[in-house]
Amino acid sequence: MTSIIIIAIVALLILWAIGVQRRLVKQDELCKNALSQIGVQQSSRWDALTALAELVKSYNEYEFDALMKIIGQRKPVDRSSSPEEVDAQENALRNLAVQVTAVAEQYPALKSNENYTKTMDSVNLYENQVRMSRMVFNDSVTLMNRLVRQFPSSIMAGILGFKEKDYLQVEAQKTQMPSMKI
Repeated sequence: MTSIIIIAIVALLILWAIGVQRRLVKQDELCKNALSQIGVQQSSRWDALTALAELVKSYNEYEFDALMKIIGQRKPVDRSSSPEEVDAQENALRNLAVQVTAVAEQYPALKSNENYTKTMDSVNLYENQVRMSRMVFNDSVTLMNRLVRQFPSSIMAGILGFKEKDYLQVEAQKTQMPSMKI
């Protein structure tokens, strides 16, 4: 009878450990997927801003060269990227968007160009999608960190090498970014 109880307890512990491991892996994959989605949205924004730079070229070669230097800083963001790398790309994108807006202010004919307007609309759309993807990532990280830190799953997280993940940060100056709307 005692051996049956011991076997049952060991079996329950093994099932519990398997369940916790599966939840940790699932949440870790959700975090990686959310980070990858940010990369996809950022890539679309880069492409739209590159198209805007090409439009600028017909108005001013110097401005085009300046924008292309920023575009040259583009680095892919994928599921293995760190939050710091994502934030660095966001900063580069923000700088490019600010410069494109400044160029458009200097050239009123550019602002009235239909292609410019459509492309800026798509940039704004991608910007909103990145914002939503960042929120999904931070929500996923919250759930992962909760699993890693809360007892008793923290025991299995430590044994299996799962660690807390970093959140994507919002810089104070980002909240003061000028509107990209025309």
